[in-house]
Amino acid sequence: MSNSRKIKVVVTIIALLVGYWLQQKEEVSTSSQFSTETTKSESNNFNYFPTSTTGAIIKHNGYQLSYSEQHEQAEWVAYTLDKSDIVYTNYKRPFFIEDPKVKTKSADWRNYKKSGYDKGHLCPAGDRRASQKAHDETFYTSNISPQNHEFNAGIWNKLEQKTRYWAKKYNHLYVVTGGVLEPNLKTIGKENVSVPNYFYKVLLDYTEPEVKAIAFLVPHKDSNKPLSDFVVSIDELEQKTGIDFFPELPDDLENKLEASANYKNWSFR
Repeated sequence: MSNSRKIKVVVTIIALLVGYWLQQKEEVSTSSQFSTETTKSESNNFNYFPTSTTGAIIKHNGYQLSYSEQHEQAEWVAYTLDKSDIVYTNYKRPFFIEDPKVKTKSADWRNYKKSGYDKGHLCPAGDRRASQKAHDETFYTSNISPQNHEFNAGIWNKLEQKTRYWAKKYNHLYVVTGGVLEPNLKTIGKENVSVPNYFYKVLLDYTEPEVKAIAFLVPHKDSNKPLSDFVVSIDELEQKTGIDFFPELPDDLENKLEASANYKNWSFR
């Protein structure tokens, strides 16, 4: 065999080996990408939304809510909170506006004017700073409730900050928040916006191997008590609100998580 022919054979073999190596690399990359996307898809497909007592479900990009026309606010606001959502970009605060998706119209912000109450976010703007759009979306009046300033800036703010701490620690949380809407509440403004006597927050860490949940029921007043004093079982919260939280969980897991008021597997510091 001539030298030129030997060279051609060697080049051909090298080309075949390189081609095979590139093909294998692409297949591994595709397999890894599929696995990651499948995992994300399974997580995203979990229906973490509570039941609605009003039937008025509103879907926004950054959160979903169940609107109560009777009380002119959401009975709950639910959203996912990822570690990647916790950023510290300071966007300019927009004006509060009526929610364009609420058919019966959400309360006008002027109901709060000179009422003595803050426009208290349910889904905090601080949980949606990953983009300007997500941040501004929290300023719909369907996402606010009348809150005493000392409560809003005090114990409630402390709970919101702790929720962000847990999102960073546990990577991914499902969050449900609202005021307890019950008969004969005090109201403000021309549209009679109800002032809840209690606010709640429910968190679910749906990550193996330690799936866990925690619920808080906080009286609407200033408090210096530790957050752990406000932990209740989800079952108790369901009885108080008439809402079924996390109905799509497997029954045995739902029963176990919702009956417990144990907070020892959550990191309080």
